[in-house]
Amino acid sequence: MADILSLKESVVIYLDRSGGLQKLAGDCRLLHDSQQTAAVYRFRVLVNPSDLIEVDPGLGDYVLHDPLRATVLFQSVCFLAIKTLSLTEKIHTASQVNVSLTFTHLPPFPEYTLDLRSFHRVFGPMTPVSMEGAVIAMTRVTKYTQGARFLCTDDDCPGSTGFHHIRVHAPGATESATVRNDFSCMICSSQLKEDVKFRVLGDKQLVELIHVKALDVLRGHQQSSFRFQSVTLFLRDELCHSMTIGRLYRVVGIPSLVYQWPSITWSVEANSVQPWELQRCHKASPRCLELSDCMASSPWRFPAIVAHCFGLDLTPPGSYNTLKLCLLLSLVQTRTDANEAFHNLDLLVVTDDTLVLDRLMTYSLSLACRGVRHQAFGEMFACLSRDEHGAGTANIHAGSALLASGGICMLGDLGFYKKDKLDYIQSGLGEDVFILSVLESRSVSVFIPGKKYGEEADQQLFFPVQCSFWALTDSSQRSGRMDPAVLGTAEMGPVQARLAETFGLVIQCGDRVGEQGVFAQAVHTLQQAVQHGSHPHPSCWGFSSDDYKELVAHSRGLQAELSPEAKKLIHGYYMASRRARTQSQGVKISLASIKLLISLAEAHCKLCLRTKVLEEDAVIAVLLCENSVTLKHGASALVVPPDAVFPCDLGDVDGLRRRDAALDELHQNILRFVYTFAPGADAYITEE
Repeated sequence: MADILSLKESVVIYLDRSGGLQKLAGDCRLLHDSQQTAAVYRFRVLVNPSDLIEVDPGLGDYVLHDPLRATVLFQSVCFLAIKTLSLTEKIHTASQVNVSLTFTHLPPFPEYTLDLRSFHRVFGPMTPVSMEGAVIAMTRVTKYTQGARFLCTDDDCPGSTGFHHIRVHAPGATESATVRNDFSCMICSSQLKEDVKFRVLGDKQLVELIHVKALDVLRGHQQSSFRFQSVTLFLRDELCHSMTIGRLYRVVGIPSLVYQWPSITWSVEANSVQPWELQRCHKASPRCLELSDCMASSPWRFPAIVAHCFGLDLTPPGSYNTLKLCLLLSLVQTRTDANEAFHNLDLLVVTDDTLVLDRLMTYSLSLACRGVRHQAFGEMFACLSRDEHGAGTANIHAGSALLASGGICMLGDLGFYKKDKLDYIQSGLGEDVFILSVLESRSVSVFIPGKKYGEEADQQLFFPVQCSFWALTDSSQRSGRMDPAVLGTAEMGPVQARLAETFGLVIQCGDRVGEQGVFAQAVHTLQQAVQHGSHPHPSCWGFSSDDYKELVAHSRGLQAELSPEAKKLIHGYYMASRRARTQSQGVKISLASIKLLISLAEAHCKLCLRTKVLEEDAVIAVLLCENSVTLKHGASALVVPPDAVFPCDLGDVDGLRRRDAALDELHQNILRFVYTFAPGADAYITEE
């Protein structure tokens, strides 16, 4: 008894020091504004284990190793404070005080950490643990009973009035443990009946959490012998809607066993939820830094060499340089910034050699912080199933795009999709969602029929799609829709023009065609088979995959800022292109082009390991964007070659000089184009 009194004294001291008593008084004042009388009243108490141990090590140990009994301790102290300080007249018994202890964190020791890769064994009392993982499924928010008041059926018993019999939800308890019709009176043993008008309801949501390493198997280039098992989290009240499908979180929760005869389910009652990111080394390799220093004389050379030497195990040096550069730019630009705004860069590749480019894009996917290779027969966005934990509501499972949140979703060759599914993707005909609207709105809607999942009304939920899409289309599959009279347009194969328009960047890979390209690829493949990993080409620096991973991770973390010169060039090109194409082709250039130009310029700047976007970065962005628009709508008055970013071979230093000279000339052509079709541009762009 003395120990309990000592612990209660420590609880009072901790609540006083941490501001818990002031918060309790404030919560009680809010009860006066409500005219409704309830069976229980919920009070949330923040618990900092470090501060608690400083006040009383015994109390800290009690809270960390037996949180359910510690909750009863805090409950009695809070009730005593309410009565002593006369905070409210609505609470009559201690059982009406529903205290929820919320941990700010847990000690960084192994016994308080749960690795989701390990087999879950449960012994003795349930103690709070910390875990990290990715959300792969969640249910809609439903109701559960926080607390209920029961009255004795014997009118002569004191339990027939007042608040003698209160049932409150406890972690691991089912709904039937809180509310059912076979409870007995503690005073006279008569049957109890619920006073329904005093029932208190709360919100409940179930979430499936899995170890983040489980998502690596979705990249499509490796097999894992590990078997990953997801964990079911119960989110209640203020924690509902705190998690999003596809995102990473650190969760503090209390494991519990849920008894549902004839089975026992192991789950976790979430206590606190925080967004979480993997800790990675964001530092470029010494070899990349050395090359950057050597090429500091030109803002164009470093990314050119990096792209030139990229993917040498799959393609010969110098082939598909524009695509390689765009893949690196997309990897660098796909991120969430400090303001929680997501930046993406979608790619649609038009080629007649889908096999090699599919391998190149799959290899590039391994450099992403998160990458998912979508299968044509799989679910792209979301699918529904019935919850198996007794709620009976709809369980929403993440598809490839939602699982790739913060990274890349590779769609692969669109020619492998069945015709009915491709038509469904492009036209939007069907019951659920389609990629065309997702690319435009960056959100996916999921329709939940209420009748099927035990609800009176239908519901439509929206989830943000925060990933970049990569796709291939085979130009050899003639669609017959392209007008050959439009100069510069490309055959898009089975892809309709509207779907191609929604992709930010369209790239045509045809720099080595016919027998020359086949011979070069065959020779390179045979050399790699005989001498794997060796690059006999003198123009290659021989960067490893780890070098590229470190470069991409470091570049992605940089914060780029547009210089005034870059802003003026981007704005001038947009205005000139919009006017020129509207007059000659009737094509309206949307505001999305501005975002694309800025994204390309920022990505090129960061790939150069800089934080200031120069006018030269804007030149690369304009050339890539102009080539993309030309493939979709035809050439404009700004005539640029099909491979304007890599106009010559980079086999030696002289090739780099020729490329710089060609880009300088294209820079002047862009300025003349701006002066011609954007009157007034000479007022803010200085002619060189």
